[in-house]
Amino acid sequence: MSYRAPLRDFTYLLDQIVGFDQVLATERFAEATPDTVQAILSEAAKLTEEVMAPLQRVGDQHPARLANGIVRTPPGFAEAFRAVADGGWLGIAADADHGGMGLPQTLAVAVHDMMSASCLALQVNALLTLGQIEALEHHASDAIKALYLPKLISGEWTGTMNLTEPQAGSDVGALRTRAEPRADGTYAITGQKIYISYGDHDFGGNICHLVLARLPDGAEGTRGISLFLVPKFLPEEDGSLGARNAVQAVSLEHKLGLHGSPTAVMEYSGAIGWLVGEEHRGMAAMFTMMNNARVGVGVQGIGVAEAAYQHALDYARDRQQGPTPRGAQDAILGHADVRRMLAQMKAEIFAVRATALANAVAIDMATATGSAEWAARAALLTPITKAQGTDTGMAVAQDGIQIHGGMGFVEETGAAQYLRDVRVTAIYEGTNGIQAMDLVGRKMMDGGEAAFRLLQEIEDGAEAARGPLPDLAEPVWQAAESLREATEWLIAQPMNDRFAGATAYLRAFARVLGAHYHLKAARDAGGARQALAQVFITRLLPEHAACLAALRAGADGLYRLSDEDLAA
Repeated sequence: MSYRAPLRDFTYLLDQIVGFDQVLATERFAEATPDTVQAILSEAAKLTEEVMAPLQRVGDQHPARLANGIVRTPPGFAEAFRAVADGGWLGIAADADHGGMGLPQTLAVAVHDMMSASCLALQVNALLTLGQIEALEHHASDAIKALYLPKLISGEWTGTMNLTEPQAGSDVGALRTRAEPRADGTYAITGQKIYISYGDHDFGGNICHLVLARLPDGAEGTRGISLFLVPKFLPEEDGSLGARNAVQAVSLEHKLGLHGSPTAVMEYSGAIGWLVGEEHRGMAAMFTMMNNARVGVGVQGIGVAEAAYQHALDYARDRQQGPTPRGAQDAILGHADVRRMLAQMKAEIFAVRATALANAVAIDMATATGSAEWAARAALLTPITKAQGTDTGMAVAQDGIQIHGGMGFVEETGAAQYLRDVRVTAIYEGTNGIQAMDLVGRKMMDGGEAAFRLLQEIEDGAEAARGPLPDLAEPVWQAAESLREATEWLIAQPMNDRFAGATAYLRAFARVLGAHYHLKAARDAGGARQALAQVFITRLLPEHAACLAALRAGADGLYRLSDEDLAA
């Protein structure tokens, strides 16, 4: 299974489509010169193509396992992780004061797109460590930062996130894990967490768990939760590893996919931990890591979509079957329906990759300027990036199997692995339904102001393209105007009516955003970019109308079916 990093697309999107030049022009990211950007992308391509991609099938065929209390990862995973760490890739966007590169988040998104495409099961570890780095940078004490951040950034130690419990999935406030204050200022953490990716592994060093738990005086629900840093080994003052802490992986989950990534049930038995942030403010601190992870998970979906697309395209080029308009005996690439699937796959990937990179640009601009408008743009795009990125990963992987025909259902071709691996991304870090509810709820608390600003940009771009590209510009303008009217309707509705149409609204917004970026590319470059834009705008953008119709249906019809009716 080969993977080719799409450097041309990354370079084009950064240079021409998502406004990355604004990031490079800020004082905060002045050292990220165009030469530096290209060097980072090129070196990441080598790492992912040569080191990580060969492990894609290995991880699936030799799953992580727990034996005699020790987790063993697939052959080659530990060595590949060391190559990732030694290359400085864990610290690409981390603070330079603690050993990071201090580069824009936008570059980190591009790198993790490539890493996810080449071997998602390994990239999961890097994503979690990056999220922990950001959470500690924002919320930890100076002492914790000084001890932990250099180790995490260098990859000597790795990080996890512990939220879910057997009785508390998305309802985090129902957790039962306890934190008891100790005389020395630390806390004793007791409880069980499930679905903890890389909760244990054999990469060496320390494993640092960020754990949500409730203090004795903590209120019920999320308002009473605190966040604690609980290492596998208790570090000495000089950073060396001391005694083993009272935390262990008691089992590994048997999963549909991502077999190379160990997903553990973690048991805390009075484990020593340190408070991160303020007491009872754990969710606010954890959301720093979760928001980072939500963008990252969306990017995981995009990376897998890219890999599945490349895999299907290679097969379609080689598989000879029947006559096509191009000849009496041709590869299946010449069949109209196969060509449709591939064209739509490529158009989908371009659209959602542009959205994710634009999201990262907004994050970087908010960081560099402190602008509330950029922060609002980043917040608005985050649930769209997560949900549409992962939905695209699943859809493209599904079509990849279809293009392979019967061979797609045979594990030896590797086509099915992409779908099995990517399926969980629509579930973790907040299901895609939760992302949609966040978009129509919390992200509309400004009265839709951030959404309307973005829609105005889309309409202005369509107006500017009417002269050279009237057939493409008009449907984009009309779609944006329909979405504007739907947004006005949305913010006037009761919350449950919003929630009933939330997924449809998010998908409609993603379609309009994708059309906007395609139209911009068509106007800028013409040629193949224009042809690809036509595929998206004529074949995929029209879905937004059906989505908006579903949005306006409200919630009443859903509740007319009783529980008994649903069971009949």
